[in-house]
Amino acid sequence: TQVTEKLEEAVMIWIKQIKQVLVESEQMRREADDIGPSAELEHWKSRMSSFNSLLDEIKSSRVKKIISILQAVRSKTLKQWKELDGNITIAANEAKDNVRYLYTLDKFFGPFAKASPVTMMEQVPSLMNTVRMIYCTSPYYNTSECMTSLLLKITNQMINTCKTYLCEG
Repeated sequence: TQVTEKLEEAVMIWIKQIKQVLVESEQMRREADDIGPSAELEHWKSRMSSFNSLLDEIKSSRVKKIISILQAVRSKTLKQWKELDGNITIAANEAKDNVRYLYTLDKFFGPFAKASPVTMMEQVPSLMNTVRMIYCTSPYYNTSECMTSLLLKITNQMINTCKTYLCEG
């Protein structure tokens, strides 16, 4: 029972740490007012990396051994553990999926930043079709919050490109 108590303590510490990661990932992001759409992709890449590292740790043999011992003794901490394991998996899948969809926009971001207003406007219909495709097909990114954030960043990039063009001309 002493070993079981120590293992349960360790799992409770992990549960607390995982809850903290999940809470932090759900908090509002503070971003500069003029940030471009590349930052959206970078955010989701960073989030994907964090959650994948966490999943790798959860799936490690050390953690699996501890969980299987606690399963054998029917520990009550496992209910919380399984719920958090599922939440981490969902968050990791969301980040991976969002990165995959946002990469389809990446081809626009570089040229968009260096374009003249005229060439930028030529790319807008294709860009908007890609945004529409993301909205229609992504299981996670098709919320009004995500779309508003993305369109705001695209607009910021367009404004910055026009400012640069005006200052150079």
